[in-house]
Amino acid sequence: MTPPLTQPGRKLVLMSPLTMRPYQGEDDFWRIRVFLREVFLLNQRCERSWQVARWDYWRWHVNENIFHMPLEKVIYLWETANSDANSKKIVAMVNPDAPEEAFFQIHPAYRTPELEANMIQTAEAYLSGKTEDGGKKLRIWAHADDPLRQSLLSERGYVKGDWPENEWYWSDDLPILDAPAPDGFVIRALGDVDELPARSWASWRAFHPDEPDEKYEGWTWYHNIQRIPQYRRDLDIVAVAPDKTIVGFCTLWLDDVTRTAMFEPVGVMPEYHGQGLGKAIMCEGLRRVKKLGATRASVGGFSVEANALYRRVTGGGEHRLHEHWVKTW
Repeated sequence: MTPPLTQPGRKLVLMSPLTMRPYQGEDDFWRIRVFLREVFLLNQRCERSWQVARWDYWRWHVNENIFHMPLEKVIYLWETANSDANSKKIVAMVNPDAPEEAFFQIHPAYRTPELEANMIQTAEAYLSGKTEDGGKKLRIWAHADDPLRQSLLSERGYVKGDWPENEWYWSDDLPILDAPAPDGFVIRALGDVDELPARSWASWRAFHPDEPDEKYEGWTWYHNIQRIPQYRRDLDIVAVAPDKTIVGFCTLWLDDVTRTAMFEPVGVMPEYHGQGLGKAIMCEGLRRVKKLGATRASVGGFSVEANALYRRVTGGGEHRLHEHWVKTW
C-alpha cells in the first residue's frame, strides 16, 4: 500500500502568499536538506519528493561530475512570505536531474492546483531546452497515482513518455534473502584510494557496455562521490572476482534522521551477469543498513533486468511507478 497524496486528518494550510526565488547559495543547500527530510517523513517515507540522499548525490555527483549546471539558474524555491527572513519556510522547489527536465518537491500541507500550475510555468520558463527547429521541450515527472499533476500536465499539452522509473521499497518486517556470492567471489566494502581506479572502471563497464573503451575518462570523479555528506565507505560495497578484479558494486546512502537507506548506484560488469552478484551485493547492503538502524530502503529501476532484480531483493511488496511527461512547443 502507498500513502495517499493527502493524509487523513491533516489540515490543508490556506494558501498564504508565497514568494518564489532562485537558489542563492550554500545556506539554501542546507535549508533544502531540512525541507526534504520534513516532507519525506510527512509522506510516510515515500518518494513523492526526493530523499536527502538523492539531493546530495545529484549535487556532488550528477551535476558536478556530469552536467555542471549553475545551481542559481536551475533551482527555484517557494517560501512563506514572512517579514522576518530568518523565519521563512521553504514549502516547494523545482529542480532538474538532467537538462530539460523538472522534478517537483512540495510540502503536502501547501500543495494546491495553483501552486503546481505556477511550478509548471516556472519550469517551462527556466528549465526547458531547445528543439532542432528552434522550439522548446521539457520533461516533468509525475507519479502514476497523482491525478492532480497528471491533469495539469495534460491540460498544458504534455503527453506521457516512455521509460518510466519503478520505485521499489524494502521494510524491516521483510526477511533479507540469503544470497551468497558465487564460489571464489568476495563481497566487501571498497578499499582505500588505491581501489578507486578499479571501482571506476567497473562502473564504466557496467553502465557503458557498448561504448568503446577510448571514451573512458578516468577515475578522479569518484572523489566527488566520497565528498557527499552521507557517504560511508562501509556502505560502498563491491564484488571482487577470484582474480581480485572489482566486477560489481552498490552504494547505500543511510539517513539516520529518517532511518532510511537508498541504493544508488547498483551495477555489475556485463561479462559477469547471470551469476547472482547483483543480488548478493544488495542483500549484503540491506544487512548492513539494518544493523545501523534503517527500517526502510528504496531503489529505482528502469530496465526489465534491473526491475526483476530489485523486485526480488525488496520482496516486491511496495512498488510505485514514476512517469515523465513531455511537451514541445
